[in-house]
Amino acid sequence: MSSRSRSPLDVSLDVLAELPPLRREVFEARLARWLPDLREAVEPLYDDAETVVCRLLSLAASAYAAREDELHRLDLRRSLEPDWFQRPDVIGYAAYADRFAGTLAGVAERTDYLKELGVGYLHLMPLLLPRPNPNDGGYAVQDYHSVRPDLGTMEDLRKLTRRLREEGISLCLDLVLNHVAREHEWARRARAGEQRYRDYFLVFPGLEMPDAYERTLPEVFPHFSPGNFTWDDELEGWVWTTFNDYQWDVNWANPDVLCEYADIIFDLANHGVEVLRLDAIAFIWKRLGTSCQNQPEVHDLTQALHALTRIACPAMVFKAEAIVGPQDLLAYLGEGRHHGKVSDLAYHNSLMVQIWSMLASQDAVLGSRALQELPPPPSTTSWITYARCHDDIGWAVSDEDASAVGLDGSAHRRFLSDFYSGEFPGSWARGLVFQENEATGDRRISGSLASLAGLEIGDPDAVRRILLAHAIIFGFGGLPVIWMGDELGLLNDPEWDSVPEHAEDNRWAHRPRMPWPVPADTHRIQRGVRALVRARSTLPHLHASVSAEVLGPRDPSVFLVARRHPLGPMLGAYNMKAEPRHVPLEVLHTVGLDPARVVDHLTGSAPVVRDDAVQLPPYAAAWLVERS
Repeated sequence: MSSRSRSPLDVSLDVLAELPPLRREVFEARLARWLPDLREAVEPLYDDAETVVCRLLSLAASAYAAREDELHRLDLRRSLEPDWFQRPDVIGYAAYADRFAGTLAGVAERTDYLKELGVGYLHLMPLLLPRPNPNDGGYAVQDYHSVRPDLGTMEDLRKLTRRLREEGISLCLDLVLNHVAREHEWARRARAGEQRYRDYFLVFPGLEMPDAYERTLPEVFPHFSPGNFTWDDELEGWVWTTFNDYQWDVNWANPDVLCEYADIIFDLANHGVEVLRLDAIAFIWKRLGTSCQNQPEVHDLTQALHALTRIACPAMVFKAEAIVGPQDLLAYLGEGRHHGKVSDLAYHNSLMVQIWSMLASQDAVLGSRALQELPPPPSTTSWITYARCHDDIGWAVSDEDASAVGLDGSAHRRFLSDFYSGEFPGSWARGLVFQENEATGDRRISGSLASLAGLEIGDPDAVRRILLAHAIIFGFGGLPVIWMGDELGLLNDPEWDSVPEHAEDNRWAHRPRMPWPVPADTHRIQRGVRALVRARSTLPHLHASVSAEVLGPRDPSVFLVARRHPLGPMLGAYNMKAEPRHVPLEVLHTVGLDPARVVDHLTGSAPVVRDDAVQLPPYAAAWLVERS
């Protein structure tokens, strides 16, 4: 009997026949719940959708059957507390495994440090086997089922996730969706002439179609890799290469590709990985005449993969690496029919950009306006908030937002690049210009949080800026993530280009190695960050199910964020200026706070009130709530 004449449940249960009855019943219950979402997602994508659904469910059933008991127990716990990543007592940490602790076993040995810091979510940057250098920092994956040999093995990965789970820490890994390395098995077999694998990629015999696509495609790396197509002699064709000539875009319009990635996801889940960062997700569907980003099919594909994990390994959650405009961002957490059915987490890139913009200008007007334009996410999801990450900072300040507050968008972006590269008179920042585009004037910036905040030159306000940036990401709601070393105030690595393969990529300046033992807290940054973590963990108002409401600033230099929690309102107030500022008591009344009962949760004391306003010292933060 063909799969066409049998139900998906029948196909799946063949695989599960040897499991105990209760375990089969659990799978059947999940299938009944999530199969409609899977079908809804697959049907618009492929002609023979039901066959694709059956293939996917067979993979899901096999993964479910192979899942070890401890992970089944984790699935149960996560089903009872699906908001684990939204809770205020969870903060994140991101690092390169080798730069943090040498190997995966070394990371396991440093788990106590992470636990003591308060970490409940650990993102280790690309560690699956990449091609030899250059490999885009590990994002040119040669084998999704192997770990870099210098870091360990897949068994070491399994041991690490077990150790992390013992301490209540969930591991996040990158899953590159848009492309594979030219050396990946699929690409090797395509170059060898196998049509099945040639169809995994977008290959054109001549330049007619590539040229037609190029008319509307941006360039991601105009210096490293201009254009979006590369001629390959072995393929005898032009292959789509959005990022670098050695990273081949895969063809998600081919259902075989969807099935391959589903199998990869299940394998990582069964090694104990709990969060997948869906890298370059915005690029995975191509459409002529568009930028080939943010196409609606992207969200159908994510919904399909999301439904499959809910059936086979529901402890897993997705994080969308969608560094896109505010108008496109919310779709990655679910809009319309995809509401609550796609990624669980997404980067709040706009918040990071606006933090640095507000610090440079000492003005919160533009940042407040830009952040007000972003609708609230679904209540079951969460932003990833961060002040720095592994990547450069692109000045995603729209002309519309700038114009609305009386600024010229292009001029402000130039100002930010000048300021953070240290070229602007009086700048305290020491960043590096990354990927200058002479045609557009775009200049992105590399640099560690501490160097960008002025610590490198010993600016007297640098530590206050560092702690203010952390207070904003901790107090915004969502899941705040610390980039490795920011909690120590690590500066730019002066020898970042001493490694030959890093020499042309100055982003390695803000990826220094973790110093062990941890240095003395000379600047009191460690103490300040840990105090913020403790304060956040005891403030229920910061649960991510409650949206952040950015208010229009009464004082142009004070960034205001309200949170209306069932236990009462909270007002976050952040002074972006190197001078004392204030928050009128009228603002507290507006959000429902009684000034007579207000306490600053960060200090545990009543704020200083003078002239009918809460007083804020230079670069100070306050989390104002009513006494319980």
